[in-house]
Amino acid sequence: MQIAIDYTPAVVQAAGIGRYARELIAALARADHANRYTLFSAQEIEPGNPVVAALPLVRNVDLRVVPVGERCLTRVWQRLRLPLPAELLTGPAQIFHALDFTLPPTRMRRVVTIHDLAFLTHPQCATPTLAAYLRRTVPRTARAADMIITVSEHTRGVLLRWLPDLMPTRVVAIPLGVSAAFAPCTDLARKRDLVARLGLTAPFVLAVGTREPRKNYPNLIRAFALARRMPGGPRQLVIAGRHGWRDAPIAATIAELALGDAVRIVDSPNDADLAALYTLANVVAQVSYTEGFGLPVLEAMRCGAPVVVSDGGALPEVAGDAALCVPAGDPPAIAQALHAVITDSALRHRLVAAGRVRAARFTWEATAARTLGVYAQVA
Repeated sequence: MQIAIDYTPAVVQAAGIGRYARELIAALARADHANRYTLFSAQEIEPGNPVVAALPLVRNVDLRVVPVGERCLTRVWQRLRLPLPAELLTGPAQIFHALDFTLPPTRMRRVVTIHDLAFLTHPQCATPTLAAYLRRTVPRTARAADMIITVSEHTRGVLLRWLPDLMPTRVVAIPLGVSAAFAPCTDLARKRDLVARLGLTAPFVLAVGTREPRKNYPNLIRAFALARRMPGGPRQLVIAGRHGWRDAPIAATIAELALGDAVRIVDSPNDADLAALYTLANVVAQVSYTEGFGLPVLEAMRCGAPVVVSDGGALPEVAGDAALCVPAGDPPAIAQALHAVITDSALRHRLVAAGRVRAARFTWEATAARTLGVYAQVA
């Protein structure tokens, strides 16, 4: 069977859906020797782009680059709705899998992955233009798809409540895995370099994710300021992630609370540095208003860090009983949790041990195996 997959997110997005695309394809290529895969990218791949090295060089995977631009294809397929079939880019195939919310016109059997519905449940966390666009296109895509993959039971439930005409059997939740890049860092030189380069001072809190409203960083900063005044509390907060949009409240909150260098921003760290940061951190906090999944939770657990999560979206589902869970909108509660993890060694050791067990349950091999099951079902 020939399976076509839009690989564009793997090229244009370093984290999030981009990581999902790269890891899923690599795992499918390792596990599946019966089917053939045609990947296409609407974005040109620059020389040295790590996605090329990450792409498995095996006979059953073929990559086609059609450098028309991601925005151009979105305009043609979703905004203008021109009936140009995906087969023009992929060639003939039996199944088309769209990894990023929307499907193009196609005569193939159709699978789409919907990662979250934050634009619906938390519209203040998306630009009005993007929210309006997704509210139009996601229902159209969901009704056209033969099968829908969500990355959590939380997102599956929200989708079925929003679109009650969808048959529940057509929507399956397949959780993500943890990259092998995330393991306790034993490279002493790298850790020493990070400590010196970033001016890290223990104990510190680490938060990982794009600097955007959904991540709830102002409330985390307020919680850190409270915990910092408690005996034995954290001395620094490190926010690691790329620049997003509407992140001005982060700097404003830091200035309002006169925190200065107590809050460090690390822009787009590579995986090796990120694994070292997880290993060095005294506690990792992901207190987003909502998440479709929450990969940093599992990455931190795999690196041996204790974790605090909010009650936002799928975070409690992913963390299970291996993290402390607090309300996203309650800085004092977040502060108490951060302080408890840092100062209570028994609690910290329990969370670290439970986290390692929890993270081991989430593998890309399992994600690929269940995705293959979806392909078999629609075929």
